[in-house]
Amino acid sequence: MSSTVKKILVALSGGVDSAVSSLVLLEQGYEIETVYVKTWEYEDDLLGDCPGARDLKDAEAVSKKIGVPFRVLNLMNFYQENVVDPMVQGYANGVTPNPDVLCNREMKFGALLDYALSEGFSSLATGHYCRRMLGPSGEIELWEGKDKNKDQSYFLSRISPEQLKHAKFPLGDMDKPSVRDLAQRHNLPVAAKKDSQGICFLGKVKVPDFLSNFIEDKPGEIVTVNGKIVGQHQGLHRYTLGQRRGIGVPSNADHENYVVTGKDQGANRLIVAFENRDEPTLWGTEFEVSNLSFLAKVEISGPTKLLAKARYRDPSTPILLELTGVDRAMIRFEEPQRALTPGQVLALYQGEQVIGAGIYSLQAEGRASLSA
Repeated sequence: MSSTVKKILVALSGGVDSAVSSLVLLEQGYEIETVYVKTWEYEDDLLGDCPGARDLKDAEAVSKKIGVPFRVLNLMNFYQENVVDPMVQGYANGVTPNPDVLCNREMKFGALLDYALSEGFSSLATGHYCRRMLGPSGEIELWEGKDKNKDQSYFLSRISPEQLKHAKFPLGDMDKPSVRDLAQRHNLPVAAKKDSQGICFLGKVKVPDFLSNFIEDKPGEIVTVNGKIVGQHQGLHRYTLGQRRGIGVPSNADHENYVVTGKDQGANRLIVAFENRDEPTLWGTEFEVSNLSFLAKVEISGPTKLLAKARYRDPSTPILLELTGVDRAMIRFEEPQRALTPGQVLALYQGEQVIGAGIYSLQAEGRASLSA
C-alpha cells in the first residue's frame, strides 16, 4: 500500500461474500467502512418471509466482529422508482427485464456509489465474483471472476466505464470454498449462512406472485402456433418464453410437453408449441439488441466476431455483431439459441473481458428472435 491509504465503502448484503470482501480489504491494508442499504419498503405486506431484517442484523454483526464503522442507508424510494417500477412496467408491456443487472447499474454503482464518493470514499466494494483489471494502456477493464461457477460479470455488463473506475471486487481471484474457509477461520457470524436465491428484494416469493400485487390478472386463451385453442392462461405477465411447467396445458398422447413460445399482447393470447429443436418460434439464431453500451473501446466495422453470454450461466459462445444504429445491433449466433426473451441482457466479451451489453428487442408475438 502507498503512504496515502484510500478509504473504501463496502456494501454489505448480510451474506458471506460481502462480509469476506471487507475482510480481504482490511488484510490488504485499506481503511474501510461498511454500509447496508435498505431497498424495499413493503416487506411485511407483500413478501411474507422476507430476509431483510435478518440481513441487516447480520451485516451489523459482521461489522462489529471485524471492528469497522457501520452505517445504514435508506434508498427505498430510489429503488422503487429505478428498479421495481421499471421491472413491473416491463412485465406489463410483455418484456422480461433483468432487475439484478438494472440494480447494479442504477442502484449499487449508481446511487450508492454517488453516496460513497460524496462521503469522501474513493471506491465502492461489493462481493461480486469478477475482476477489475488494468489494461495495457492503463484503462480499467472488467473480467470474469476466476471461479467460473460463481462468475457474476454478466450482471455487471451494463455499468459504465466511470462506474467501473470506482469499483472494487475483492473476491475476483477467489473461489467460493476459499471464501467460506476464510469466513470460518475468522469466525464471521455469517460463515455458514446460505447464499441468497433469486432477486434481492423478493426473498422466497415467486415473480408472478409478486407481480400480482401490481398487475391485474387478465385471463385469455392459450393457443398453439397454428391457432388451436388448448387452454386458458391467468395473465400474460405470469409466463415467460421457454416456460414448461405451470402452463396448465397437459402433454399429448406421445408425452410431448407444451412450452411457451410467444405472447400476443393485442389479442391477449399465450402461444405454445411442443418442445422441439426444429420449432422456429422456440429456437433462433438472429436477434436484435437495443440500448447497446460498451465498457471497453472496441473497433466494430461491419460484422464483427465477438463472444457473448446469451443469458446468465450460459457459456460464452461465438457471435457476429453488426451495428444497425447508434445503440442497436444485429446479432447472429453460430448455434441456435432457445427462448431468448425480450428485455433480457446479452453480455458481450472478448475472451474473459466484458466489453459491453445490449437488451434483446421485442419482436413479433412477444419474441426476441428475428427468424421465428
